Amino acid sequence: MRIFLAGATGVIGSRLLPLLVAAGHDLAGTTRSPERADLIVSLGGSPVVVDVYDAAALTAAVAAFRPDLVMHQLTDLPDDVAAIPSRAAANSRIRTEGTANLLAAARAAGAPPVLAQSIAWTPPGRGDAVAWHEAAVLDAGGVVVRYGQLYGPGTYFETEPPAHPRIHVDDAARLTVPLLNAEPGVVVLADLLD
Repeated sequence: MRIFLAGATGVIGSRLLPLLVAAGHDLAGTTRSPERADLIVSLGGSPVVVDVYDAAALTAAVAAFRPDLVMHQLTDLPDDVAAIPSRAAANSRIRTEGTANLLAAARAAGAPPVLAQSIAWTPPGRGDAVAWHEAAVLDAGGVVVRYGQLYGPGTYFETEPPAHPRIHVDDAARLTVPLLNAEPGVVVLADLLD
């Protein structure tokens, strides 16, 4: 399967890419930073340096790759958890405008299925953006994957798990792979309650 992975250098994307390659898939992975293109190559993918807000460039990139599936793993989160409130608008924008651009690019490329990450809780003041994002993906016949709060290496919770809903980041990536052929709808990936 040819998979266009938007957000290939993020905390989940960078784990998904080698798993998908190992499963025999051909991956194009996006990054908006030319400096991160080498990471995509090292993980087995073909780098695509593109900004999700440049709709024309994104559409051209998706169409040129001719994917069988478009995977949306884009977020715009700060490295420092304390900065989340000040960056909330940027992450909401990626869920709305970024999602709209990626869905439009998928339609222009022949409307391959879309699998998009979401969250299994409602962040304060940002529920509208999450709801819009999920509705847009579902309206396009896609799959929404609601991840619990991620914990483990490279996350905000490296040493101690957060409150439920939660999921180890490696489990989140591993459990996403079998969803490539999932029926349209919502899937929740979270640890069982203790």
